[in-house]
Amino acid sequence: MDTLQQDALRQEVAEQQQAAESWDAARLIKWGLERFGSTLAIASSFGAEDVVLVELAKRAGVPYRVFTLDTDFLFPESYTLIENTEKLYGVHVERTRPLLTPEEQAAKHGDALWSREPNLCCSIRKVEPLKKILSSLDAWITGIRRDQTPQRANAKKIDWDAGFGLVKINPLADWTSDRVWEFIRENKVPYNALHDNHYPSIGCTYCTRQVMPGEDPRAGRWSGFVKTECGLHAKE
Repeated sequence: MDTLQQDALRQEVAEQQQAAESWDAARLIKWGLERFGSTLAIASSFGAEDVVLVELAKRAGVPYRVFTLDTDFLFPESYTLIENTEKLYGVHVERTRPLLTPEEQAAKHGDALWSREPNLCCSIRKVEPLKKILSSLDAWITGIRRDQTPQRANAKKIDWDAGFGLVKINPLADWTSDRVWEFIRENKVPYNALHDNHYPSIGCTYCTRQVMPGEDPRAGRWSGFVKTECGLHAKE
């Protein structure tokens, strides 16, 4: 996308942003799919919010794309859900991989990089692969919610993603965790089995632990570090 195209999209976002705040998730997704077609994709880590997005996209009745960041360190349950989603919804989940294999990363940066420099590990295995796929898109859909972290508290339903240079659509921005789970249960949407074992937020095996009652829902991510984001949704 060249500078003129980016300027036009930024202007469109500015004009649409206020009205979009009154739209529900289904309308936002359908608008995005109809407006951007194959130049839009749903980013899915296959957490609870992300399976809701796939269900709503399927209901929109138009073609849609889904991609996931396969860090090579996902839980077996996550890989199983990806495969089940493909079968149930008839959609091909595009797997975006890091340039470095786990062995190459260890050779270059040392063993267990995530335990020493989690930001660098996330950059290699998540942020850089995300940059690569987003560079080919005009818009992306994410499952972030405003009540998840302080960094997400001001997320708009439609925004210009200055960090990656494209339109960002957040259909579930005003949803709560309870609302997400109510939708999943009422509509029998498949979800990651780890959610039933004290994993409210699921990332890589090495940087995700169970969350006990009374803890913050994101306490299980990068436990022991002052870190709640992997860098995918950082504001520039």
